[in-house]
Amino acid sequence: MKQLLFILIGCALLLQGCKENPKKKQTAETTTEDTSLFTKTVLKIIPIEHATLVLEWNDTTIYIDPVGGPEPFEEQNEPDLILITDVHGDHLSVDTLVDLPTENSKIIVPQAVADLLPETFTAQVHILNNDDSTEQDGITIEAIPMYNLREEALKFHTKGRGNGYVLNVGDKRLYFSGDTEDIPEMRNLKNIDKAFICMNLPYTMTVESAAEAVLEFQPKQVYPYHYRGKPDIGDVAKFESLVKASNQEIEVVQLDWYPNDDF
Repeated sequence: MKQLLFILIGCALLLQGCKENPKKKQTAETTTEDTSLFTKTVLKIIPIEHATLVLEWNDTTIYIDPVGGPEPFEEQNEPDLILITDVHGDHLSVDTLVDLPTENSKIIVPQAVADLLPETFTAQVHILNNDDSTEQDGITIEAIPMYNLREEALKFHTKGRGNGYVLNVGDKRLYFSGDTEDIPEMRNLKNIDKAFICMNLPYTMTVESAAEAVLEFQPKQVYPYHYRGKPDIGDVAKFESLVKASNQEIEVVQLDWYPNDDF
């Protein structure tokens, strides 16, 4: 009888482990670690959703375009730096900023975003407009233009309003496109190690334009993100095939940017 009881308990524990494994696997699949920066440092990339992500480097935590309320960030470190690219709701959420523990955060934004923030954030805000740069917590941040080129899309993102960003983290350069098309300022980027590239219509660019731009500035790794549009979803697999067909050296890294969706 005792032997049967032990068997039943063992089976129960095994089943519990099986239920927990998918969640652990998802975390591993959606987190990229790069230990090549220094021998004892790690750059961790944690996708949250769409254009929102968390970076961890040494003891510094960076939130990029935090939206969606505080819940998606409950398991994350408190932010030392917050970077916001544009005024649209999938990049700027004042309610999210108010609800997050940001008392000790430095907030990097273009002027258009600063104009929409409550006065309570004024002392924390560092305005960075196109082509400006600043150094915060040992990280040099460069503001890169982001805007539309297609005539039918000019109304979405005007030149000079929002920022893409290049972060110089240790000896690596990370590029975050924000909302943009394949503009000359993107194509002229140099020595980018990791590039986060948007591709959703009608607001930003096609997967073909994104691939052409990436093939021109040749980052070592490219992370497709911000690829949900209306009504279509950017074809990330097609993007990867276009890049790989012309340059096998560029690594395309696909993370789970839409954990709550079925596609």
